[in-house]
Amino acid sequence: MARIRKFTAYRKLERPYTRFSKYRKLSYVRSRPVCKVVRFTMGDENQKYDHTIHLVTKDSVQVRDNAIEAARKTMNHLLEKTCGKQGYSLQIRMYPHHVLRENPLASGAGADRMSTGMAHNFGKPIGRAAQVKDGKILITLRIMKAHIETGKRAVKRASYKLPCRTSIVVM
Repeated sequence: MARIRKFTAYRKLERPYTRFSKYRKLSYVRSRPVCKVVRFTMGDENQKYDHTIHLVTKDSVQVRDNAIEAARKTMNHLLEKTCGKQGYSLQIRMYPHHVLRENPLASGAGADRMSTGMAHNFGKPIGRAAQVKDGKILITLRIMKAHIETGKRAVKRASYKLPCRTSIVVM
């Protein structure tokens, strides 16, 4: 399987030209890749919790769906191990709508015969990303007072997986 491209090519926010319509003529993108984020809400949502911890971004950036899934897995693993499955409520508050595309250019022998260059450069869909503006809440964690330090540690670990500067807000 091919490696994914470095995200420095996709980090900046751009106007999305990735309309997906049920009418074929109005669709700019012919197919959408599958979202890699498995679940957006975890834990027990019905219980009352003492504290809320938010992970807030300081940058305007695009976050790829596999980075969101890595952050979710890291948090969920630590919280389930320490608080149990019913001791917290975790919500991912960004959704990867934006379709990432690339125009691969061939290089090497015979490349001039198979490459279209920049003549048809719209690109093929290779992944999805969430467009996030600065000050947006990325992840919300509700937790009891006894486990607040574990919650802060889990949110801090998740922030390492995301390609932006973040801050942790405890309420």
